[in-house]
Amino acid sequence: MNPFEYERARDAAGAVAAVTGRPGAAFLGGGTNLVDHMKLGVASPDLLVDVTRLPFDRIEPLPDGGMRIGAAVRNSDLAADPAIRARYPVLAQALLAGASGQLRNLATTGGNLLQRTRCVYFQDVTTPCNKRAPGTGCPAVEGYTRYHAILGASEHCVAVHPSDMAVAMAALDAEVVVLGAHGERRIAVVDFYRLPGEAPQDDTVLRHGELITAVELPELPFADHSSYRKVRDRASYAFALVSVAAALDVEDATVRDVRIALGGVAHKPWRASKAEAALRGTPATAGSFRQAAEAELADARPLRGNAFKIPMACNTLVSVLHELIRDKNAKDRAR
Repeated sequence: MNPFEYERARDAAGAVAAVTGRPGAAFLGGGTNLVDHMKLGVASPDLLVDVTRLPFDRIEPLPDGGMRIGAAVRNSDLAADPAIRARYPVLAQALLAGASGQLRNLATTGGNLLQRTRCVYFQDVTTPCNKRAPGTGCPAVEGYTRYHAILGASEHCVAVHPSDMAVAMAALDAEVVVLGAHGERRIAVVDFYRLPGEAPQDDTVLRHGELITAVELPELPFADHSSYRKVRDRASYAFALVSVAAALDVEDATVRDVRIALGGVAHKPWRASKAEAALRGTPATAGSFRQAAEAELADARPLRGNAFKIPMACNTLVSVLHELIRDKNAKDRAR
């Protein structure tokens, strides 16, 4: 690990100024990803600005009916919050599907959004990697690809984003609130992340020195009828091969509205807009669900070791939508 300076921020403006003024500086929250990368040599900041004492650790209702989640809220606290569990169960389920209990107790909302890919080539500094060292190549294209992208990849990078929480937030139309040298701005989660293109080293649209202060969830009347499912190689402490976050609004056996995002398939949480469009106004049947899933995956471009992800993603999406229909029918019968 390279030597570095440490500074504890007294306020958000001071934290932003400290990092903005040093090209090699970084914010430190829970540190569950950054510190690992410093030990591996993947990251080598020369200044860490500790933002854990800033007042961003609350979960609060918004006047418009949504919820504001402070960037310093721990993942375990967010997953256990009664309002989140009742109104946005997909988010609570996604958080509980990620990492381990110990890590969730330490990891923050802002840090979860900013965690980096777990591609084995990115984390191994003895191998080339365009994301870690731009211009050196992407050995994953012809290498080990089981966990890699089938949507939105480029010849420069085929890595996927690892966050479960971000997939649920993408489905919920969440916005990321950031503070920078020029003030505050809001960025939709679906626009917060980048596809790799020719610059895979840039995971997000954040400018250097911008600090995540909160995430805001809009009021979504049918978000309480939502679910998250993660398909992985083992039952705990494993990243997604495929994941699905979905919220479904059905009236008289017809899909009135729907929100869907996929994880484990792209460089960013993948909002399934084609599937959503295909489902609205159609019968809530297995055939409709299957057609919508296939429409979303029609543009998939698998690598030689991960073609299985296409049927896996289709089947998982269909299964999650079926589960939501079963849950709704059971609740209707209980009334």
